[in-house]
Amino acid sequence: MADVISIDDPDAPARVMAVLLEGGVAVLPTDTVYGLAASPDDPAALRRLFTLKGRDADVPVAVLCASATQALSLAGTVNVPAAVLAARHWPGPLTLVLPRDTDLEWDLGEPRSTIGVRCPAHDLIRSVTSDVGPIAVTSANRHGEPTPTEAEAAASSLTGPVDLVVDGGSLIGNASTVVDATVDPVRVLRAGPIDVEA
Repeated sequence: MADVISIDDPDAPARVMAVLLEGGVAVLPTDTVYGLAASPDDPAALRRLFTLKGRDADVPVAVLCASATQALSLAGTVNVPAAVLAARHWPGPLTLVLPRDTDLEWDLGEPRSTIGVRCPAHDLIRSVTSDVGPIAVTSANRHGEPTPTEAEAAASSLTGPVDLVVDGGSLIGNASTVVDATVDPVRVLRAGPIDVEA
């Protein structure tokens, strides 16, 4: 059974960081839905994340970052539309798919030539990523199923136990808008809270 702590616990950021740095997996609140998080530097933790999600590696996992600077540093190149979208909508519910820096060997799924990055408007996530760097995060639900709005229900929906659950209350947001910014003009891959077309 995973440890469950409140987001209001002053030790929450430190607890999350400790779990991730030790190769654990956690359910965390974000500015959209509950996420399943692991360190992208730890191949075993990433494999466990995919297993808990019940998802094959052909559907990649995005990374959450503390700032636009941190997020865009993971890209090999950033075109003008991507830079404009980042400046306008981060922090917020926008995931940009960018060409991946060729030196970045994280096993986030296929294709390995791109990376999905986001800077969420959420104090806990940004605190953790400021200290430990980007974290791999996918919605905390079994692949293809809705994400539960409550923390413990989200954890229970997975294929096995996680190491830590941070309860941030009821989250009823929509998953982020996903935009392919490897092309110009950019292309919306998943509709969400941000209307990129507008």
